[in-house]
Amino acid sequence: MTPRLGASVLLALLMMAPAASEEAPVTPKAYHAKTYPACDAHEQEKLAIAADPYDLPDKARVFVVDYRKEGFLPVHFILSNDSDGIVSLAEMKVELITVRRVKLTPATPNDIYRRLAQQKRRGDEPSRNPLPIPLPRRKVPANVKPEAVEEVERLNFLAKAVEPRSTRAGFLFFDVEGIPNPLAGARLYVSGLRNEKGEELFFFEIPMEKYLSYQPGAAKAQ
Repeated sequence: MTPRLGASVLLALLMMAPAASEEAPVTPKAYHAKTYPACDAHEQEKLAIAADPYDLPDKARVFVVDYRKEGFLPVHFILSNDSDGIVSLAEMKVELITVRRVKLTPATPNDIYRRLAQQKRRGDEPSRNPLPIPLPRRKVPANVKPEAVEEVERLNFLAKAVEPRSTRAGFLFFDVEGIPNPLAGARLYVSGLRNEKGEELFFFEIPMEKYLSYQPGAAKAQ
C-alpha cells in the first residue's frame, strides 16, 4: 500500500467514525431517585423510588421504536438504596393506576413484540444497526426489526435486587392504548419489596402529577 493510498484509507475511516457513534444504542443514564420530581422516599428504610415518563418527543427521540405511536408509555423506573442492606425485588409488584382507577401492569417484551408485529415492514428500510444482533431465546415475530428487539431487551427493567448504597434502573412499558392523558391524576404503586431479613417494606406511592407539574425554573426560584 502506497503512503498516499494509506492516508486515504485512514481519512475514510476517520470520517466514518462519527457516523457510527451517532447510530450507537443509547441507554438513558439514571441518577439518584430523589433527584426526580415524581418520587417517593422512605427515610426509615433509606430507599427511594422514582418514575420518569418518556412521554414527550424530545425525550423519546433516544429510542429506536416510537412506543407512544404503538400505544405504550415508557417509564424510567429508578430505585436508590442508601441503606447498608440489600433490598429484594423478587416479589415486587408495580401498578400504574389512572385517575379513573384503571390498573395497568408493565407489559412484557412479548406484549411489545406482538404489538410491533402488527406494523408490516416494506423490506427496504435501512437498518439503524448494521451489526448482527443476537436475538433473545424468546419467540419473536419475524417482522419485528432486530434493532427493536435489542432495544426492548436492553432497556427492560430486570433487576431482582438493589444492593447497598446503589441505584438500579430500567424501563417499564405500560399499554395505554385508548387511554387519553394516562399520567394526569395517576399514581404508581410499588409493593412486595423485602429487606435482607425477608420483611416486606411498606408500599411506595408515586403521584405522577409531580412529574406533570414540575417546572425546573420555578423550583430554582423558590
